Order: sequence, then structure tokens, then C-alpha cells
Amino acid sequence: MLRHISVIFVLVFTVAVGAIGSDLPTTTPEQAGFSKEGLEKLKAHFQGYVDDGKLAGLTTLVSRRGKIVHFETYGQQNKAKGIQTSKDTLYRIYSMTKPITGVAMMMLWEEGKFKLDDPVSKYLPSFKGQRVFAGAGQKNKIKTLPVEREATIRDLMRHTAGLTYGFFGDTPVDRVYRASGMFDAKNDLATLVDMLAKQPLLYQPGKSWVYSLSVDVQGRLIEKFSGMSLEDFFQKRIFEPLGMKDTGFKVRKDQKKIFSEVYGIDKEKGLTAYRGSFYRDFNETPPFLSGGGGLVSTTSDYWRFAQMVANGGILEGARLLKPETVAMMRSDQLPKDLAGIGGGKLGLGFGLDFAVVKDVKKAGIEGREGEYYWGGLANTLFWIDPKEDIVAVLMTNLMPSGVFPLRKDMHKYVYGALAED
Repeated sequence: MLRHISVIFVLVFTVAVGAIGSDLPTTTPEQAGFSKEGLEKLKAHFQGYVDDGKLAGLTTLVSRRGKIVHFETYGQQNKAKGIQTSKDTLYRIYSMTKPITGVAMMMLWEEGKFKLDDPVSKYLPSFKGQRVFAGAGQKNKIKTLPVEREATIRDLMRHTAGLTYGFFGDTPVDRVYRASGMFDAKNDLATLVDMLAKQPLLYQPGKSWVYSLSVDVQGRLIEKFSGMSLEDFFQKRIFEPLGMKDTGFKVRKDQKKIFSEVYGIDKEKGLTAYRGSFYRDFNETPPFLSGGGGLVSTTSDYWRFAQMVANGGILEGARLLKPETVAMMRSDQLPKDLAGIGGGKLGLGFGLDFAVVKDVKKAGIEGREGEYYWGGLANTLFWIDPKEDIVAVLMTNLMPSGVFPLRKDMHKYVYGALAED
């Protein structure tokens, strides 16, 4: 088996306390079964990341049973300009775009636009007749074999479609992706997806889990099924109904003051503004609307999305999905012979655009089995715990992903703050 590419995410309560936000439902830690002292430890721990110069700024949010018990800001969203992080700070969420794309897909699935086991080529003809990498021949030419079966939409949504990413790995197929020209900044979504379809698959569909461009293919399918651009579908069908007023593919003029800088770590200078290959200024909507990683959002906006999912597809009367659909999305969809991501060694399965925790010990976190989640390249993260009815979100602005154990830390302090039953 190929080694996977790990990447590793109601109305205002009338007795709300504090000033978390006028449009967010809140309650006291005690009413939600949390220890106030435990949540103070969470706050102190993440303040330490700022005090030690590891992070410029961040926000943390925790809710239970649909009400927020913790929403804190730390440090600065822009060190050079001396701008403090606020609860309205706008972040690059990168791959935390993926669950939003998954919800959009399943909204269209509920409308009967497709079946999960339909071949992708039924709707995107360029995916017909794909071939699979079978080794390198002379002069670095790629040997290929026919597919044993075509990739399905379910394969796209669980990262088993034979695709890879092109820049997180360095397999011969990744190198072919990079040399193909499909990542040219001038390419729109339709062009990139059609070019992707012509590249060799890394593995036979269904035979491995490999993090990939498959969610961008889903973005193109959303356009085909809906007759709308991905940007318009997100805005009209998800962001507006959920009140996600600051989420989008570009930063509006009125948002400039809340848009966070993004940082990297220089061994000599410490935190410095990141301008690497994954940087984009977001001044304009790009030609390539990436359902895999193209959005900016705020902590409260993303919480509204995650809480809708946690509620079984509804928030404040706006229903996007049926509870049964959400249950399917958060259930492990991987073929049984894969035994989960990494052959079961990581304690993780994969649903429909969410990772699923099957074994918390193997996953290396404190938490509960059944949690589903994802994260972003700039170290943003979220998870939904259906057993404890918890939603947690952490937003920050540091590249690259995984440089600090933020997810593990967040789990430790959130579950450490839960009061004994």
C-alpha cells in the first residue's frame, strides 16, 4: 500500500453572560459542565505561545450544547502595525475550506443531483479513461496501467480517488503535476480540473488514502450541479443563511482592518511575515476558486458553520442538511481493507470531507471517539465532538502546518476543563 500523505476540521440565549458577541449564544462554564478554572488554564497556556514569541496572535473558542463558554483573543494580528487580535480578526483558513465544500456537495446530493457512487466521469468527461502510475521508464517517462475501476464521487470525498496534491509530496506523480502547468495562477477552476484529469493517478481508486486535490474537483462538480460559480453557491446557499458575513474568497475593502498577517519562523529573526509559495494577498477573487483551501473566515463565522453541522444541519432555523446526511458525513467511509488512514495506526478514519477519530489513544489526543475535524495550513483547527456536544475552534496565522502541537494542546485543556459527571 502506498504511504499516505498525512496532514496532518439558535437565537441569542436570553441569560447570556459576558460580552462574547451580540449575535452569539453564550452561557457560563458551569451551566455547560465546564470548570471556570480549567478554561482559565486553557487561556493561560495559549497566552504562553504569544509571550514566548512562538505565535503572533490567535483566538480560541469552545462551545457546548450550542452555547459558547470560552472565546478569547491573544497577541497581535499584525505585529508591524501593532494591531491587536480581536474577536473579528479575519484569518486564512486554507484547508478548513474543505468541510464547507463537503457540506455544499451533500446539499446537492440531497437534491438528487448525483449519487455518491457515480463515476466522476459521468459529470466531468475529462476523467474518462484515466490511467494509473506503474513506475518510471527510460528518460523519466511514466509507465501507466488502466484503472481497475473509475473513481467515484465518494472516492473524491474520502480522498481515495487516485489523486495526490502536487506540492505536499514528491512522488513521480507529484512531480508530473508540478510540471504540467496546471498550477499556473491564470488557470480557472475548470481549466485546472480538466488538466488534473489528464495526469496519471498515483494509485488505483479505492486502494489507498492520499490527501489530494479531490476537494477542488468537488468544487468544480458543485458548479456543474448548481449552475453557479463556487463563490456564488457558497455565498447564497451557505454563508448568507448561516450569517457568515465575513467569509469568502477575497478580503473586502471594509475587512482590510481586520485581516491578519500570516507569519513564518526565521531562525534568527523569529516571527517574520510569510511570503512563500502558499501566500496570497486576497485583494481580488482569484481565477481558481479553491474548494480545497481558498477561503478566509473569522472565528465566529467558522463556529457558526461548525455548530450548524453539530446541530445536525441546522442553525437558527436555517436548515442546510438533514441529520441523517450529517451522520453519514461523520461516519468512516473508507474501504474496510484500508483499516483507516495509515492502515489504522493513527486511529483515524475518514468520512465525507471530515477526518473521524476512531481511537483516541492511537490518535494521540484527549477527547472522545467519534470526533470529526479538520485543520488548515496556517495552523487553524476545529473539531466537533458529538458525544460531549462540544465544538472547538482555534484560529492563528503561522506557517507551516504542525510546527507546534496546537491541536493536542487544545484537546488537553478543553477536556481537562470538563467537570466530573
